Amino acid sequence: MTTTEPAARFGKHRKIMPFLPGTAGPDEIELTRFSRSKAASLNQHLLGYGALAESEWAAAGLPAPDLPAMRQRRLARIRSELARRDLAGILLYDPLNIRYAADHTNMQLWTAHDASRYLFVATNGPVVLFEFQNCFHLSDHTGIVDEVRPARSWIYMFAAERIDDAIGPWAAEIADLVQTHGGGNRRIAVDHLDAEGVAGLTAAGLQIHNGESVMELARVIKGPDELKCMRRAIHACEQAMHEMESAMRPGMSENDLWALLHKGNIIRGGEWIETRLLASGPRTNPWFQECSARVIEDGDIVSFDTDLIGPYGYCCDISRTWLAGDGQPTNEQRDLYQLAAEQVAHNMTLLKPGVTLHELSHSCLLAPPDCLPNRYGVLMHGVGLCDEYPSVFHPQELTPETFDAVLEPGMVICVESYIGRLGGHEGVKLEEQVLITETGYEKMSNYPLDARLGG
Repeated sequence: MTTTEPAARFGKHRKIMPFLPGTAGPDEIELTRFSRSKAASLNQHLLGYGALAESEWAAAGLPAPDLPAMRQRRLARIRSELARRDLAGILLYDPLNIRYAADHTNMQLWTAHDASRYLFVATNGPVVLFEFQNCFHLSDHTGIVDEVRPARSWIYMFAAERIDDAIGPWAAEIADLVQTHGGGNRRIAVDHLDAEGVAGLTAAGLQIHNGESVMELARVIKGPDELKCMRRAIHACEQAMHEMESAMRPGMSENDLWALLHKGNIIRGGEWIETRLLASGPRTNPWFQECSARVIEDGDIVSFDTDLIGPYGYCCDISRTWLAGDGQPTNEQRDLYQLAAEQVAHNMTLLKPGVTLHELSHSCLLAPPDCLPNRYGVLMHGVGLCDEYPSVFHPQELTPETFDAVLEPGMVICVESYIGRLGGHEGVKLEEQVLITETGYEKMSNYPLDARLGG
């Protein structure tokens, strides 16, 4: 009887070898270490975004960010905000907050609605990740996470009617971290947590405070490397938009066209799109119709909002309206487009450090009276890893309780316009992404307006 060597049994035309011979012994611990190291070395974020995206960024003169420096700066901003509020730490469940704090991902959309992983950031102490089963390798490349532990998920899918039984050990582990690293401070922040979790932490002796405000204020000022990430994400999105516009033809469906933005984002290493806001013809008025199987007709206007989470996890949130077909627009289409373009252009000029949100509300150019009932929800809003704080509301929506704040350098603001007459046939959506600088503003989005419509 002959012995077949592993390399012969698992050659390139046969099954993949279960592990490389000589790299790990039969001991389970060693196999686990080897498996984790191998997986960590192949992390998507460590491998980068591919030749297409890198070549496009190089051609556009967009330098790479210093990711280790960016990670340390973001973590420092969180800890500074925690210290300012005299909090011992923060418990994060929102995947985007975890991304900001520790710059890694794991099933972002699924964990957004199935709370199965979480992160504890001590104000003066370690960053401890509680990770989903067998996913411990996903944060190894960041240099941020000090310890990884198995997550204790008590969602109904895993705990059913035993949620109360599962809460106790989970809360005790968090309380132990606070006791060990909090210096006697029992006050912590939490971003998103069900009532049972709040009750469990309270029963464990912790005082719970609003973590969403901590994270929004930490995230609001972008550092130089964050802006490099965002510029690259915007460029990738706009390259995908060029592919969309080149392919747009009467006879294709809205879904056909929208899929091209998804494809262009994914092949450049982007992550997902938050909404389905693309509509054509009569579906553009009122706004917020989700993308459909409707066939785009010759002469339709097609309006869309990217809401795209691109490379590095940064958002490109811009809107454009195009004319389908090879003909010329109607006078009504030109009028709507001109109103939207003028509104965005004027309102961008108001952006500068030191101006308040309320001042912007009262000085912004508004939609004309017959379009005002269909107005967009805000005039402006912040953007980073997604749509973020702050928001600028229409003046008629301000109340004594409406918050106010001052624009600062490093904020990134999206300037919105939707122009569609009440009861009208079509509507135009435009939006630009703008950086607040030391002296004014810089428009970060560069995609041209539609020349036939009057851009």
